[in-house]
Amino acid sequence: MFKLLNFLIIVLIPIIPKFFIKIFANRYVSGTLIRDALDTVENLNNNNLSVTLDILGEHTNKKKEAQIITNNYVKILEQIEVLKLDCNISIKPSHIGTDINHETFSDNLKIIHSKAIDTNNFVRIDMEDSTLIDTTINAYHERSKANNNIGIVLQAYLHRTENDLKALGNNCNIRLCKGIYNEDEKIAIKHPKLINSNYINLLKIAFEKYIYVGIATHDEKLIKKCLEIIEEKNISKNKFEFQILYGVPMDKMIGTLLNNNYKIRVYVPFGPDWYNYSIRRIKENPNISSYIIKNLFKR
Repeated sequence: MFKLLNFLIIVLIPIIPKFFIKIFANRYVSGTLIRDALDTVENLNNNNLSVTLDILGEHTNKKKEAQIITNNYVKILEQIEVLKLDCNISIKPSHIGTDINHETFSDNLKIIHSKAIDTNNFVRIDMEDSTLIDTTINAYHERSKANNNIGIVLQAYLHRTENDLKALGNNCNIRLCKGIYNEDEKIAIKHPKLINSNYINLLKIAFEKYIYVGIATHDEKLIKKCLEIIEEKNISKNKFEFQILYGVPMDKMIGTLLNNNYKIRVYVPFGPDWYNYSIRRIKENPNISSYIIKNLFKR
């Protein structure tokens, strides 16, 4: 029955009222306000989990809107410092201006990065689709000249990623993920096993270059393989961390990692643009209907 309900929910998503989607979104999105997000950070910190905050949204096409988003990131960094939270930030280039022009993006990134320097924090530049890879990498290189408290994301399903990784300097900081965008097979690996194989290859290269790696995956088999490499190569625990999305059910794995004193960082999205993100999470969740029904009875 639940399989049929899951299928129907996915098919009917375009006409499902937003309030119904919000029932599901509450698990994956930490509210719409900065205060909501900071409360979530504090709660996760109290459970020995580090955090990175992401304001939801992308492809901003108005300069004023990009400036508001930039200012909100500045406010977040200030509040993280005041509240002494274990938290950094992740930003999407298209959210702060790449669709407007390069100058807007560059200026806004500089404002955010400068505040991170002032507050002794860290900025992660998220990787979007393949059209923004060179822009993102170039921006990273430019800002890292000012301070190395900035990092990028590399995606294991892209053929180019090994060369991008090898071109990075030693001792930098990356998040390594599989990749979620639907790219052409000419530039992207499509087979899941081959993606995992490349992920492991990239992880080994990163460790050889003394790069700090955010191991970002919910694939428990892949996590176990990463742990084997860490043990085999005797990688220090201060050279990596595991990263997961807020709300993804991984309690058992989280407990195992924490019990072995591994660092875990939770990627926490929030903001008024919660709907599109929630739709993506719904389509990826194999137990949508059971989750929604449980939450309906909690209300």
